[in-house]
Amino acid sequence: MKKLAESDPETQSADLVAENVEQLKVLFPEAFTEGKVDFEVLKALLGGAVDEREEKYGLNWHGKRKARQLALTPSIGTLRPCPEESVDWDTTQNLMIEGDNLEVLKLLQKSYAGKVKLIYIDPPYNTGRDFVYHDDFGDNIRNYLELTGQIEGGRKITSNTEVSGRFHTDWLNMMYPRLKLAKTLLHHDGTIFVSINDSEGQNLRAMLDEIFGEENFVAQIVWQRSKKGDARLIATTHEYIVCYVRDRIANLEWRRKKAGAAEVLAKYEEFRESLRNDHSKVREKMQEWYRALNETDARKSHKHYNWSDDRGLYFAADFAGPDDGRPNRPRHDIPHPVTGKPCKLPSTGWRWDEAKTKWALEQVPPRIHFGPDETTIPNRKSYLAEISSEPYSSVFYRDGRSATLEVEELVGKGCFPFPKNIEILSELIELVTQPDDVILDFFAGSGSTGHAVFSVNGQLGTHRRFVLVQLPEPTRTQRSDGTWDESAAWKAGYPTIADLTKRRLARAGEKIQEESPLFPGDIGFRVFKLDSSNIRAWEPDRAHLGQTLLESVEHLKTGRTETDILYELLLKLGLDLCVPLEKRTLAGKEVHGIGGGVLFACLAEQISRDEVEPLAQGIVAWHQELAPAGDTTCVFRDSAFADDVAKTNLAAILAQHGLAKVRSL
Repeated sequence: MKKLAESDPETQSADLVAENVEQLKVLFPEAFTEGKVDFEVLKALLGGAVDEREEKYGLNWHGKRKARQLALTPSIGTLRPCPEESVDWDTTQNLMIEGDNLEVLKLLQKSYAGKVKLIYIDPPYNTGRDFVYHDDFGDNIRNYLELTGQIEGGRKITSNTEVSGRFHTDWLNMMYPRLKLAKTLLHHDGTIFVSINDSEGQNLRAMLDEIFGEENFVAQIVWQRSKKGDARLIATTHEYIVCYVRDRIANLEWRRKKAGAAEVLAKYEEFRESLRNDHSKVREKMQEWYRALNETDARKSHKHYNWSDDRGLYFAADFAGPDDGRPNRPRHDIPHPVTGKPCKLPSTGWRWDEAKTKWALEQVPPRIHFGPDETTIPNRKSYLAEISSEPYSSVFYRDGRSATLEVEELVGKGCFPFPKNIEILSELIELVTQPDDVILDFFAGSGSTGHAVFSVNGQLGTHRRFVLVQLPEPTRTQRSDGTWDESAAWKAGYPTIADLTKRRLARAGEKIQEESPLFPGDIGFRVFKLDSSNIRAWEPDRAHLGQTLLESVEHLKTGRTETDILYELLLKLGLDLCVPLEKRTLAGKEVHGIGGGVLFACLAEQISRDEVEPLAQGIVAWHQELAPAGDTTCVFRDSAFADDVAKTNLAAILAQHGLAKVRSL
């Protein structure tokens, strides 16, 4: 039975360097001598592909080598579960993680590498007021705990100002390792969107070109946030959303399948054209192709397209304007086509102005979906064929104030400046994901991405999941004279930004449930918090060596719960943090069966010789009942065994029944 220590690979996050070396061995085995890379041989094998010039094209800055190394250094931290701060802990598939996103991204590597379909981030724009994460190469976990006031260390969270002399360098060193780690989490046909403005826009593009490859650049979307600015020469009224894919070829193939049922849709178009003047036959054929489409992957992705007209399949999308409180939101009359009376007006006004509404009504068939009479609010028609084929515009206008008002409604006035618009995020989510995909945002802010996932699932009846990461940055700062500068968020009862994130997500879920009481979707989230590992490191106190030796007998830290330890095992063994957990009592000991039998954990504090056999046989029987497809790991508390004989006997019984991977903590 192997005893796991803090330095073991099994108790750390993924070792990306080791993985890179293994991949290199597969491609170029002859370039290795006694387990080391022979660069002269490797250069010869690569021929002219090696650039040996002293001066090379690319983005360089002081600290880049260290930033690259930082991304490759494993984390020995963990994520501690907080059910009491979560919503629907037992059933939800969503995650809200408090912590330094650099360490969290490392910890997620084993469980989520290659599983995230969409990454959206809105990082600090480096305007001179943004918080810059101070990454400590030696111990970033301790650094994080000090910065967030969880242990005393005297460090302060500071802004990145021009006078520092390292204005762009600090930002690049912060972003580079996080983007490197993000890439490994992204699915091979996944997409990343990054919001930015002019301050670091060109540096971001150069950095993403290096990490993702220039060939995987898709577009730099221009979002006009307002109609006018206050500058005297040129008013900057826009920002950008930069888009890259992990692998352009894989992404194009996925998009072809998403457009799915392309052959079915093409045949439908042929019949629609040939039978344009015979509407009864058009509708008959439409239903025929509708059924055919239902048997394809594309239809499974679009279960909400439950209406049709001569233009094709569509769903009735929301036509009400965003709830931004603007008195000038369009509120013109829309006559019902049957009764001729003005239709019911939503409290927030219309999404489109009068000119666009008139255009939509004049189309054949009209692009507005009406209810049976004027007492129902009309909807706009969202067509499957157009969504599947029409490209997303690289330039659009959306008022930035509506998002602020939306967040203020949920968490309070002035608590979070410049949140992202969930309508835009919803559009991006629909554009590049399917119903069960995972969406990641590791600069979560107020939680706009999670809110957008709730919204998309609520409208489409899908089961997309989110993983949000937010630093618990204090919402008040201490001045030089010892007094405190308290923000609106602090005064509203949010000690940290992460507290505000959780409140916004909880309230957004409540609002969706209020508006759609029958909605069966997931509007919860599990909260985890970054912390040091539950496994005790060997840190001898030279002045009290005897006491240190006695304390080290117990390999796990005091104050940590079984649940803490279980979720660290999930992380380090590469299991999803929302995987099912079951508990049974075997031989008087609590045993946890995780992931359908992929992991069994017994963390009892005492296991006698007499209890070994019935405990082992109980685990064997449970394992046979579940019959997992892959290897199973069994984990026990090392200090629990009465002696080495008990430990050896238990491992031997399990091994006799095919459970050879037995570990102790």
